[in-house]
Amino acid sequence: MNILDNIIAVKRNHVEECKKAVSKNDLEKSILFEEKCISLKNRLLERESTGIIAEFKRKSPSKGIINDNFSAAEITTAYQNADVAGVSILTDHPFFGGNTHDLTSARVNLNIPVLRKDFIIDEYQIIEAKSMGADLILLIAAVLNKNEIIHFAKLAKSLGMEILFEVHDREELEKVSEDVTIVGVNNRNLKTFVVDIQQSIELVNYIPDNFLKISESGIESVASIRKLKNVGYQGFLIGENFMKTDNPGDSCKKFISELKEL
Repeated sequence: MNILDNIIAVKRNHVEECKKAVSKNDLEKSILFEEKCISLKNRLLERESTGIIAEFKRKSPSKGIINDNFSAAEITTAYQNADVAGVSILTDHPFFGGNTHDLTSARVNLNIPVLRKDFIIDEYQIIEAKSMGADLILLIAAVLNKNEIIHFAKLAKSLGMEILFEVHDREELEKVSEDVTIVGVNNRNLKTFVVDIQQSIELVNYIPDNFLKISESGIESVASIRKLKNVGYQGFLIGENFMKTDNPGDSCKKFISELKEL
Protein backbone atom coordinates (compact mmCIF):
# COMPACT_ATOMS: atom_id res chain seq x y z
CA MET A 1 0.00 0.00 0.00
CA ASN A 2 1.48 3.38 -1.05
CA ILE A 3 1.08 6.65 0.90
CA LEU A 4 -1.99 7.76 -1.04
CA ASP A 5 -3.79 4.44 -0.56
CA ASN A 6 -3.10 4.62 3.16
CA ILE A 7 -4.43 8.19 3.39
CA ILE A 8 -7.66 7.27 1.61
CA ALA A 9 -8.23 4.18 3.77
CA VAL A 10 -7.89 6.28 6.92
CA LYS A 11 -10.05 9.04 5.41
CA ARG A 12 -12.95 6.67 4.72
CA ASN A 13 -13.05 5.65 8.37
CA HIS A 14 -12.78 9.26 9.50
CA VAL A 15 -15.69 10.41 7.32
CA GLU A 16 -17.93 7.67 8.70
CA GLU A 17 -17.12 8.80 12.24
CA CYS A 18 -17.91 12.42 11.32
CA LYS A 19 -21.29 11.38 9.90
CA LYS A 20 -22.17 9.75 13.21
CA ALA A 21 -21.12 12.83 15.17
CA VAL A 22 -22.76 15.55 13.04
CA SER A 23 -25.56 15.00 10.52
CA LYS A 24 -25.81 16.71 7.11
CA ASN A 25 -28.89 18.56 8.38
CA ASP A 26 -26.92 19.97 11.29
CA LEU A 27 -24.11 21.06 8.94
CA GLU A 28 -26.63 22.91 6.80
CA LYS A 29 -27.75 24.89 9.87
CA SER A 30 -24.32 26.47 10.20
CA ILE A 31 -24.30 30.29 10.03
CA LEU A 32 -21.58 30.08 7.39
CA PHE A 33 -23.62 27.74 5.19
CA GLU A 34 -25.66 30.62 3.77
CA GLU A 35 -22.68 32.91 3.16
CA LYS A 36 -21.96 33.79 -0.46
CA CYS A 37 -18.69 32.29 -1.68
CA ILE A 38 -15.82 34.43 -2.97
CA SER A 39 -14.58 33.42 -6.43
CA LEU A 40 -10.93 32.40 -6.67
CA LYS A 41 -11.19 32.40 -10.45
CA ASN A 42 -12.26 36.04 -10.45
CA ARG A 43 -9.49 36.97 -8.03
CA LEU A 44 -6.88 35.30 -10.22
CA LEU A 45 -8.18 37.05 -13.34
CA GLU A 46 -7.89 40.51 -11.80
CA ARG A 47 -5.26 42.58 -13.58
CA GLU A 48 -3.25 43.26 -10.42
CA SER A 49 -3.55 39.74 -8.99
CA THR A 50 -0.34 38.23 -7.62
CA GLY A 51 -1.68 34.77 -8.55
CA ILE A 52 -0.39 33.38 -5.26
CA ILE A 53 -2.50 30.93 -3.27
CA ALA A 54 -0.65 30.55 0.01
CA GLU A 55 -1.16 27.43 2.07
CA PHE A 56 -1.37 26.76 5.78
CA LYS A 57 0.12 23.33 6.42
CA ARG A 58 1.54 22.09 9.73
CA LYS A 59 3.07 18.84 8.51
CA SER A 60 3.17 16.35 5.66
CA PRO A 61 3.70 12.58 5.34
CA SER A 62 7.05 13.13 3.62
CA LYS A 63 8.46 15.98 5.77
CA GLY A 64 6.88 15.43 9.17
CA ILE A 65 6.35 18.65 11.19
CA ILE A 66 6.92 21.68 8.97
CA ASN A 67 5.78 24.46 11.29
CA ASP A 68 3.58 24.05 14.35
CA ASN A 69 4.25 27.43 15.94
CA PHE A 70 1.30 29.45 14.66
CA SER A 71 -2.46 29.19 14.33
CA ALA A 72 -4.21 29.04 10.97
CA ALA A 73 -5.89 32.37 11.73
CA GLU A 74 -2.54 34.09 12.38
CA ILE A 75 -0.85 32.79 9.25
CA THR A 76 -3.72 33.23 6.82
CA THR A 77 -4.34 36.79 8.03
CA ALA A 78 -0.66 37.53 7.42
CA TYR A 79 -0.97 35.98 3.96
CA GLN A 80 -3.95 38.20 3.21
CA ASN A 81 -1.98 41.26 4.32
CA ALA A 82 0.82 40.17 1.96
CA ASP A 83 -1.65 40.43 -0.96
CA VAL A 84 -2.20 36.81 -1.89
CA ALA A 85 -5.04 35.95 -4.27
CA GLY A 86 -6.36 33.29 -1.92
CA VAL A 87 -5.43 30.83 0.81
CA SER A 88 -5.46 27.06 1.12
CA ILE A 89 -6.04 25.39 4.47
CA LEU A 90 -5.36 21.71 5.03
CA THR A 91 -8.06 20.12 7.18
CA ASP A 92 -6.75 16.54 7.21
CA HIS A 93 -5.48 15.66 10.69
CA PRO A 94 -3.68 12.28 10.70
CA PHE A 95 -1.28 13.08 7.86
CA PHE A 96 -1.19 16.90 7.68
CA GLY A 97 -1.98 18.01 11.23
CA GLY A 98 -5.00 20.09 10.21
CA ASN A 99 -8.60 20.19 11.42
CA THR A 100 -11.91 21.85 10.59
CA HIS A 101 -11.41 24.47 13.32
CA ASP A 102 -8.37 25.78 11.42
CA LEU A 103 -10.64 26.80 8.54
CA THR A 104 -13.55 28.16 10.55
CA SER A 105 -11.27 30.21 12.81
CA ALA A 106 -9.33 31.61 9.86
CA ARG A 107 -12.46 32.46 7.86
CA VAL A 108 -13.48 35.15 10.39
CA ASN A 109 -10.61 37.47 9.43
CA LEU A 110 -10.52 36.81 5.68
CA ASN A 111 -12.16 38.52 2.73
CA ILE A 112 -10.32 36.47 0.11
CA PRO A 113 -11.14 32.97 -1.24
CA VAL A 114 -10.46 30.00 1.04
CA LEU A 115 -9.77 26.54 -0.34
CA ARG A 116 -10.57 23.53 1.81
CA LYS A 117 -7.58 21.30 1.04
CA ASP A 118 -8.43 17.72 1.87
CA PHE A 119 -9.04 14.32 0.32
CA ILE A 120 -12.69 14.59 -0.70
CA ILE A 121 -14.20 11.11 -1.12
CA ASP A 122 -17.78 11.66 0.06
CA GLU A 123 -20.47 14.28 -0.56
CA TYR A 124 -20.67 14.75 3.22
CA GLN A 125 -17.27 16.49 3.10
CA ILE A 126 -18.54 18.97 0.51
CA ILE A 127 -21.48 19.99 2.67
CA GLU A 128 -19.08 20.11 5.61
CA ALA A 129 -16.75 22.41 3.63
CA LYS A 130 -19.60 24.84 2.93
CA SER A 131 -20.59 24.81 6.60
CA MET A 132 -17.00 25.77 7.51
CA GLY A 133 -16.97 28.77 5.20
CA ALA A 134 -14.88 27.32 2.37
CA ASP A 135 -15.21 29.04 -1.00
CA LEU A 136 -13.90 26.14 -3.00
CA ILE A 137 -12.96 22.50 -2.63
CA LEU A 138 -10.26 20.26 -4.03
CA LEU A 139 -11.17 17.20 -6.09
CA ILE A 140 -8.20 14.91 -6.73
CA ALA A 141 -8.42 12.88 -9.93
CA ALA A 142 -6.08 10.22 -8.55
CA VAL A 143 -8.57 9.18 -5.85
CA LEU A 144 -11.91 9.59 -7.65
CA ASN A 145 -13.55 8.03 -10.70
CA LYS A 146 -15.20 10.17 -13.37
CA ASN A 147 -18.76 9.62 -12.07
CA GLU A 148 -17.71 10.69 -8.57
CA ILE A 149 -16.04 13.80 -9.97
CA ILE A 150 -19.15 14.73 -11.98
CA HIS A 151 -21.39 14.21 -8.94
CA PHE A 152 -19.15 16.01 -6.45
CA ALA A 153 -18.47 18.95 -8.78
CA LYS A 154 -22.18 19.41 -9.47
CA LEU A 155 -22.97 19.36 -5.74
CA ALA A 156 -20.24 21.88 -4.91
CA LYS A 157 -21.38 24.18 -7.71
CA SER A 158 -24.99 23.97 -6.51
CA LEU A 159 -23.78 25.22 -3.11
CA GLY A 160 -22.03 28.17 -4.74
CA MET A 161 -18.50 26.80 -4.35
CA GLU A 162 -15.84 26.56 -7.04
CA ILE A 163 -13.88 23.41 -7.75
CA LEU A 164 -10.13 23.02 -8.07
CA PHE A 165 -9.64 19.79 -10.03
CA GLU A 166 -6.18 18.33 -9.42
CA VAL A 167 -4.34 16.16 -11.93
CA HIS A 168 -0.92 14.61 -12.30
CA ASP A 169 -1.00 13.32 -15.88
CA ARG A 170 -2.92 13.40 -19.19
CA GLU A 171 -5.00 10.35 -18.32
CA GLU A 172 -6.40 12.05 -15.22
CA LEU A 173 -7.37 15.11 -17.29
CA GLU A 174 -9.92 12.96 -19.10
CA LYS A 175 -11.96 12.79 -15.90
CA VAL A 176 -12.63 16.54 -15.81
CA SER A 177 -16.25 17.67 -15.36
CA GLU A 178 -17.93 20.64 -17.07
CA ASP A 179 -18.74 22.00 -13.60
CA VAL A 180 -15.04 22.29 -12.73
CA THR A 181 -13.79 25.88 -12.59
CA ILE A 182 -10.03 25.52 -12.20
CA VAL A 183 -7.57 22.78 -13.16
CA GLY A 184 -4.47 22.41 -11.04
CA VAL A 185 -1.40 20.35 -11.87
CA ASN A 186 0.19 18.95 -8.74
CA ASN A 187 3.95 18.80 -9.19
CA ARG A 188 4.12 16.33 -6.31
CA ASN A 189 3.65 12.66 -7.15
CA LEU A 190 1.13 11.55 -4.50
CA LYS A 191 2.43 7.98 -4.59
CA THR A 192 6.12 8.83 -4.08
CA PHE A 193 5.88 12.51 -2.94
CA VAL A 194 8.70 13.47 -5.34
CA VAL A 195 8.25 17.08 -6.60
CA ASP A 196 9.15 18.55 -10.01
CA ILE A 197 7.57 21.67 -11.63
CA GLN A 198 8.36 20.19 -15.04
CA GLN A 199 5.15 18.24 -14.48
CA SER A 200 3.15 21.46 -14.93
CA ILE A 201 5.11 22.55 -17.97
CA GLU A 202 4.57 19.23 -19.73
CA LEU A 203 0.81 19.18 -19.08
CA VAL A 204 -0.20 22.80 -19.69
CA ASN A 205 -1.04 22.42 -23.40
CA TYR A 206 -3.32 19.48 -22.70
CA ILE A 207 -5.55 21.48 -20.34
CA PRO A 208 -8.47 23.01 -22.31
CA ASP A 209 -8.37 26.81 -22.40
CA ASN A 210 -11.85 27.14 -20.86
CA PHE A 211 -10.32 26.16 -17.50
CA LEU A 212 -8.16 28.50 -15.43
CA LYS A 213 -4.78 26.83 -14.86
CA ILE A 214 -2.95 26.52 -11.56
CA SER A 215 0.42 24.97 -10.74
CA GLU A 216 0.72 23.39 -7.30
CA SER A 217 3.66 22.40 -5.08
CA GLY A 218 7.41 22.73 -5.45
CA ILE A 219 7.30 26.43 -6.36
CA GLU A 220 10.19 27.98 -4.47
CA SER A 221 11.29 31.00 -6.48
CA VAL A 222 10.04 33.96 -8.47
CA ALA A 223 11.96 32.50 -11.41
CA SER A 224 9.71 29.43 -11.25
CA ILE A 225 6.60 31.66 -11.30
CA ARG A 226 7.96 33.50 -14.34
CA LYS A 227 8.53 30.22 -16.15
CA LEU A 228 5.06 28.92 -15.29
CA LYS A 229 3.37 32.21 -16.26
CA ASN A 230 5.10 32.13 -19.62
CA VAL A 231 3.55 28.77 -20.48
CA GLY A 232 0.03 29.76 -19.40
CA TYR A 233 -0.49 29.35 -15.65
CA GLN A 234 -2.42 32.06 -13.79
CA GLY A 235 -2.34 30.67 -10.25
CA PHE A 236 0.43 29.28 -8.08
CA LEU A 237 -0.27 27.29 -4.92
CA ILE A 238 2.63 27.61 -2.49
CA GLY A 239 2.81 25.88 0.87
CA GLU A 240 6.05 24.57 2.28
CA ASN A 241 8.17 27.37 0.85
CA PHE A 242 6.50 29.80 3.28
CA MET A 243 5.55 27.43 6.09
CA LYS A 244 9.07 26.04 6.57
CA THR A 245 10.35 29.50 7.58
CA ASP A 246 10.31 31.09 11.04
CA ASN A 247 7.73 33.64 9.91
CA PRO A 248 5.54 32.39 7.01
CA GLY A 249 3.68 35.70 6.72
CA ASP A 250 6.85 37.73 6.32
CA SER A 251 8.29 35.18 3.91
CA CYS A 252 5.17 35.43 1.78
CA LYS A 253 5.29 39.23 1.86
CA LYS A 254 8.94 39.29 0.72
CA PHE A 255 8.24 36.77 -2.03
CA ILE A 256 5.31 38.79 -3.38
CA SER A 257 7.31 42.02 -3.17
CA GLU A 258 9.99 40.43 -5.33
CA LEU A 259 7.32 39.07 -7.68
CA LYS A 260 5.81 42.56 -8.16
CA GLU A 261 9.21 43.90 -9.21
CA LEU A 262 9.23 41.70 -12.33
